[in-house]
Amino acid sequence: MDSSQRTLISPWALKKRRGRTLYWLVFTLVIALFTLAFVVPLVWMLLGAMKTAPELARNPPTLLPESFDAGAYVEAWQFMDLARYFENTVIIAAGAWLIQLAVQVPAAYALSKLRPALGNWILALMLATLMLPTSALLVPTYLAITDVPLIDVNLVNSPAAIWLPAAANAFNIYLLKRFFDQIPQDLLDAARIDGAGSVTTMVRIVLPLSRPILAVVSIFSIVAAWKDFIWPLLVLQDPEVQTLSVALQRFEPDTPINLMLAGLVIASVPMVVAFLIFQRQILAGLTAGSLKG
Repeated sequence: MDSSQRTLISPWALKKRRGRTLYWLVFTLVIALFTLAFVVPLVWMLLGAMKTAPELARNPPTLLPESFDAGAYVEAWQFMDLARYFENTVIIAAGAWLIQLAVQVPAAYALSKLRPALGNWILALMLATLMLPTSALLVPTYLAITDVPLIDVNLVNSPAAIWLPAAANAFNIYLLKRFFDQIPQDLLDAARIDGAGSVTTMVRIVLPLSRPILAVVSIFSIVAAWKDFIWPLLVLQDPEVQTLSVALQRFEPDTPINLMLAGLVIASVPMVVAFLIFQRQILAGLTAGSLKG
């Protein structure tokens, strides 16, 4: 049998009734376990916000609220002034997205199509940073932010403190480069014959063909900036400029647990909705391996 068609269970075994039964039993069990692991915490958080604080503290806990009251969401929005932190988070996420595309797309295009000297070494060094734990980079990055080299500027409590480090994302550059590698060189050569420069070729030829991977990188960038906690906690020390994740942690000691759960649900909704809307683009971008012309 062709190696490209090999699976964990052979077609011969699947032809047998016992093999098919065992296969679907294991498959269903695995899917059910993964679904429970991811969905149960979300459902518990959603329903917990509808319970009163004494009901949440009850032992054993109740599965469903005694009375479904969504008033905690409105109260949490007002009590923690979430509108301000929503605005801060949107600014942070939008800026991080724009900065990342502005840096990562040209970098990936250069590595893929312009083939600079030592390009493979540069890519290898960039990918090597993925092997480092994030905690190991916190101190040097923080020192760089508090005294930006060459210009001697302190970016603490500025959105740029999050935007600039986010641009150095080796994983996104690798994704973009792998996609750009699939674009036929003949298209770029034809554009150059017509007088197009490297920038024009990237903007008019490469980017329109790269919409699936651009959507994937955009979603990854926005989600990472939206949910990040440790780095915003370090560099956004002024409560007026903090993001949702940091603000919710700051309110936690003095906030009833049902209101805290409501705040967590409110903070999660935009990213869940974004995934549900763009899940096709995410899968299409990650599985795109070639271009048909």
